[in-house]
This record gives sequence, structure tokens and C-alpha cells, in this order.
Amino acid sequence: MRCASARRVSRRPSWCRVAGDALAAGPRRLTVLPAAPASLPLIAVVGPTGSGKSSLGIELARRFNGEIINADSMQFYRGMDIGTAKVSLDERQGVPHHLLDTLDVREEASVAAYQEQARTAIDAIRDRGRVPILVGGSGLYVRAALDVLEFPGTEPGIRAQLEADLARDGAGLLRERLAAVDPISAGRDLDDRRLIRALEVYEVTGRPFSSFMPQRLYHQPALQLGLRVDRPVLRERLATRVHTMVEDGLLDEVARLDQQGLRSGRTASRALGYAQFLQVLDGELTTEQAASDTIDATRRFARRQLTWFRADPRIMWLDWEDPLLGSRAADHVQQTFGLS
Repeated sequence: MRCASARRVSRRPSWCRVAGDALAAGPRRLTVLPAAPASLPLIAVVGPTGSGKSSLGIELARRFNGEIINADSMQFYRGMDIGTAKVSLDERQGVPHHLLDTLDVREEASVAAYQEQARTAIDAIRDRGRVPILVGGSGLYVRAALDVLEFPGTEPGIRAQLEADLARDGAGLLRERLAAVDPISAGRDLDDRRLIRALEVYEVTGRPFSSFMPQRLYHQPALQLGLRVDRPVLRERLATRVHTMVEDGLLDEVARLDQQGLRSGRTASRALGYAQFLQVLDGELTTEQAASDTIDATRRFARRQLTWFRADPRIMWLDWEDPLLGSRAADHVQQTFGLS
């Protein structure tokens, strides 16, 4: 359903007041008037890479006078623009974007830090009387912002001791130790890194690692809009996008970032496209081979994203190629937050 006109606004939340007459066609711009921050909706646009999340997020921001919070972990990095398809200033159409370009390529991204930053941004946007819109395909980061999700602390000394125990005694004995304190985690097929992490969490917190596993429970009321894609079409779109990135100067971007320490960054150096084109700089791959490898890796990543998001029954799925996508998404926002 659509927001009422200004004449009937007294029966609608103030964030949904239409500026002027309702428009019959084309993107509508809704103006946020003063409202209690708690009454403002929280929207998330999710889906696989290349599905058009950024465009829909910007359209919703223009309709609801919103601001966008990035939820793509590779877009945190300054200078990683071409290979991450980061929206340019012109493409943002004047919509404020947050949590872009927050890290140097040598820094490691942290979900726990992101949770705090994203929730601070959400509160600040609402305090300005505007609508926060989370946009991105990094599933765990989306859940960190939206869901009740705890991140147990770390203790380097304990971790170092556990790593020494693993090297000396082997994984079998550590699994026995884990089974005694956390049989649920011990029953999972944990690799060595996760095995050490599970034992570390217990040593640090006194709670089993399994007790920190997230549930699908929103931290505050939210609406997730997912973009439903045609897989064969997406496969071709991703290939075209990678070739366009190469034409736009991806190799030069990687070379420039290499001079800034890209290889020493545990997160950034593994990013799609960047890992492959570092091999071009090393003479291990040709540009054509790197592009092909990037396409394959991007397609695999998109499949994992789809698997992740489809497991969440709360997501409202919309056809990515629907010519009325923006209007349908806006209708879901209005319905979800109690409009008639």
C-alpha cells in the first residue's frame, strides 16, 4: 500500500508523509518530517553480488528520505573501488552513504566492530529524522547489524597456548576437551581454526561456544528485501561485469594498492579480483586468465550468498528485473510498518 497524501497524513507515521501531490509514475520522493526515532523503519536490501542491491537501496532512500549503510565487507577498504563495484559519488544521487572507505587495505575487517559501527549509524540516522537502509551482500555483517548476535572476546595468550597444544597433541585430544565442555560444538565438523576458537571462547567466557550461535531474532524491528535472480542471467551478468572492471583499470587499481600494502592485508588481499590480479603482477597469470578466474570465483561466491540468504525465512523476495521493483519494495515497507 502507498502512503497517504499530505491531507491524510495525521493517520500515518510522520516519516511517510508525501512531499506534495502523490506522483502517478516514476520515482517518488518522500520527505521525512520530525518523528520519534523509534518510529522510523529499518530496511535492509540483500542478495547476491551483481543483483542490483545498490540501485534499489538508492531508490528507496530517495523515496523515504533515507541514508544508506554499507554491508559489503570489501567496500570498507579505501581505494578498492573498481573491483568491488563501489557506487561513485554521482551514482549515489545525493544519498548519504555510511561505512564506505573506513579501512586501510592492511587492516583486517571485524564483524564485531562493524556491529557497533552499524548500530551507531542506524541511531544517528534516525536521530536526524531519516530512514536507515542497510545495503549489501555480506551475510554475517547483515546479521550482525540486524540480529541479536553476541561476539565473544579473544585472548591472545590462551589462543597461543591452544595452538601449541594442537601442534603437540593433535586435534583428537582437543576435540575430547571440547566435548567435555561443549558437546554441541564438538559434534560439528570443525576445522582446526574453529576448534581452537571454540575452546578459546569457553576459556575466556566460561560459556560454550555453541551458546553464542545466532538465532533469527531481530535486534529491533526490521524488513529485509531480497533480490530474486535468474541464475543463468546472473552468471552472464557477472562475467560482463568482470570484463568491464578490467577495461576500467582493475589491474592498475591492484598495482596501486599493492604499493600501499595490499598483500599484507589478511582480508583485502583475498578479495575477489584483487587476489587474482596480484598474480598478474607476479607474472603467474595473464590478464585474461585472471579475469576468467575472477569470473569463476565470483559465480561461486554468488551461489554461497544465495544459499545464505535463502535460509532466512524473514526475507521478502522481489524479482530483480521487475520494472516496478522500486514501487513494490516501497509497498512492502509501508505494509510492514503498519500503513493501510
